[in-house]
Amino acid sequence: MPKSRRLHDAAAFAAVFRFRRQVRSHYVQIYAKPNGLPYSRLGIIVSKKVERGAVKRNWIKRLFRETFRTFQNNSGTEQMDWVMRLRHPVSADIATQFTAEIRLLMHQLQKCHD
Repeated sequence: MPKSRRLHDAAAFAAVFRFRRQVRSHYVQIYAKPNGLPYSRLGIIVSKKVERGAVKRNWIKRLFRETFRTFQNNSGTEQMDWVMRLRHPVSADIATQFTAEIRLLMHQLQKCHD
């Protein structure tokens, strides 16, 4: 994912949090804010308190990025800044359920904003 598609600094994350549009499920919490750019951007939070292993944290981040990429390709809606935060550990046997949950939450936020 190119650097232009990522949220980098604390100010960008804080702006999304301040907008106060969020949905959550057991595993993930997603925040969204319209950005007025021709593309969407993504910020990911996977803390060590939730998932201790670095390999597992990186795997979860890859799931977030891939789900974000496929959601953006399939939807022709307004471009937004997204922040995804892991709430509970995810195991490999529920990875498909996890990604489906992310897509559903993203769709809810997108529809709520429209």
